[in-house]
Amino acid sequence: MAGQWQNRQWQDWQWRRSLLRSLKLMVLTIAAFWLMSLSACALPQIKATDRLFLPLSLDFLGEYDLPQDSQFEDTPVGGLSGITYDPQRDVFYAISDDRSEKAPARFYTLKINLDPASHLSKVDVQGVTFLQQADGEPYERRTIDTEGISLTPQGTVWISSEGVARDEISPFVNEFDVKTGKLLRKLFFPDYYTPKTIEDPQSKQTTHQGIQDNLGFEALTLSAGAARMGPTEPYRLFTATESALTQDAEPPTAETRAKARLLHYYVETGRIDLIAEYLYELEPAPSTAIRHGLCELLSLDPAGRFLSLERSLGLGGFQVKLFQMSFAGAKDTSLLPTVQHLPKVVKPVQKQALLDLNELGIDLDNLEGMTLGPRLPDGSPSLLLVSDNNFSDNQKTQFLLFRVKGLKPQ
Repeated sequence: MAGQWQNRQWQDWQWRRSLLRSLKLMVLTIAAFWLMSLSACALPQIKATDRLFLPLSLDFLGEYDLPQDSQFEDTPVGGLSGITYDPQRDVFYAISDDRSEKAPARFYTLKINLDPASHLSKVDVQGVTFLQQADGEPYERRTIDTEGISLTPQGTVWISSEGVARDEISPFVNEFDVKTGKLLRKLFFPDYYTPKTIEDPQSKQTTHQGIQDNLGFEALTLSAGAARMGPTEPYRLFTATESALTQDAEPPTAETRAKARLLHYYVETGRIDLIAEYLYELEPAPSTAIRHGLCELLSLDPAGRFLSLERSLGLGGFQVKLFQMSFAGAKDTSLLPTVQHLPKVVKPVQKQALLDLNELGIDLDNLEGMTLGPRLPDGSPSLLLVSDNNFSDNQKTQFLLFRVKGLKPQ
């Protein structure tokens, strides 16, 4: 009996062992089949940069030039350096960079008309708003150099000024009432942006810091779709210098990439917080460039994607390029008074070329302002650029219109 019981136990063990082997083989077969199915259906390999940037393209729809010597309410309409769209009123606000010399510092209300084919047909000036200081007075001559403008959910506008470095007048980014031009509040920024001369008490040697002359806060944009948000919703504000700060500037060479600084703020009712600062490396300046800088930023989506506009002026005229830009991987530099000789781990924002406007086959002027406008009849977003004519008889106030493909509504 004992022998039979042991033999039966051996047979049961062999049966269980065979069953386990069969189950293992079945599981492995199913897993292999599943993996092969995944492999057959797998998406094509995507580069990291392709995931980082949007599949954007731009269709050029045409240009419109304001008549020379345009006037509105006894002010010369020119120097338009920044532009923003008001979807509630279907108008644009364009800031003039007149330093309160030809008329007090101001921005204009524009109505931009399209024909049935979505081409620019006319730009009408409908209003002018003069900026007021805290005491209600206009800005004095040569104390201001306004460059950027962006509309808030509250229907106010933020406006950036480059300051006047040679006179040690600080730049600013201030909020104004869109109807009256009254100053509402001011943005704070690190002290190392302030133009000033510093003397070492021991050596008596002097050094300079802060914005360079005519290269202060130029670019200005708010969170994508901020103008359509509710009046109590918080939003982000981004502003950047046109080029490097004095203490960041390096001797120009064919390979030098000037490092502009880009500030990121969180804005809500009664409170503004500086979130971070990043470096923006410009493309190397053309060999004949007289001026070269970052003129504008435009927020595209909540993921931190932007358009950036770089403009150069040289012997051959203006060169203008658009890039996609992302904060991904960029390091915060807000605690660094100077960014010369940085370790490689301090990464700037990333860029990808989008459009060289010199390939459009038109004469470009001093393009500086950029904004998304109303949707076109086919549902695509429109992109509008405007030029600063420097109040020169040899230049023009030029508007360029594009269709944006690959951008989701915000």
